[in-house]
Amino acid sequence: MGCKVDSLVERHGLTVPDPDYGSVDEYLVTRWTGDDGRSAEGYKPLTEWFNKRLLRRIYETHGRDTVSVHLDREYETIVGDDDIDRGELAADLSTDGLDIEELADELVSWSTMRHHLKGCLEAEKTTESATTDWQMNTVAMAKERAVEKTRSVLSSLDSSGRLPEAERAEVEVQVKLSCPDCSVRVPFENAIERGYVCETHTDAEDETDTVRERVRNNLSGLALPYGVAEAVQRLVLDDPHLVEAAALTVL
Repeated sequence: MGCKVDSLVERHGLTVPDPDYGSVDEYLVTRWTGDDGRSAEGYKPLTEWFNKRLLRRIYETHGRDTVSVHLDREYETIVGDDDIDRGELAADLSTDGLDIEELADELVSWSTMRHHLKGCLEAEKTTESATTDWQMNTVAMAKERAVEKTRSVLSSLDSSGRLPEAERAEVEVQVKLSCPDCSVRVPFENAIERGYVCETHTDAEDETDTVRERVRNNLSGLALPYGVAEAVQRLVLDDPHLVEAAALTVL
């Protein structure tokens, strides 16, 4: 017995408009793995593609406008939480015999898409080590840059007498990734090694998106007076990849 994705494909006769793919399943697997030579896509964009394909077919069945710009806007309203917009769309949909809540229930979640790909289709995605190495090297370079800039600030503070012995301090910059849904915080290297930030709330298959979404540009935890930490923060945080914790320990 198939999952919700299988059921929807069969019930609505969903197809792929691109002749390069023989079926919806072939499209989903190929786009997820990137085996067609293009950049691999994550669960979420594939879920959106599938849901819009489904919505288009339902609209066609009910004689409703399927122009992409209209369909995209109405899809965002259906899955959104703006009660006013949803109320207006619900009234409009009803004129075509459609119920907005029933449409929302038909759509699939990214976790359902993940189950379909990895469970039903048993697809596997190979992580390119070169890409991961490039990402890790980029973060390492950003950390080194932060250390260098912080040392220059400490030298200035020491010379001015504002923070005596500051130039002798050891500087350590650590990048941590925070889950947006709970209090989990882990070092960047640990997240890369295990493949996720938070096992409960993170879409762990897409390392690039995970890093971009979870990294927060907040430099905190400096073992310095507030004014000094603020000065360091201004100079260090001109690189958007520098995150969360820089700790200075005076010898």
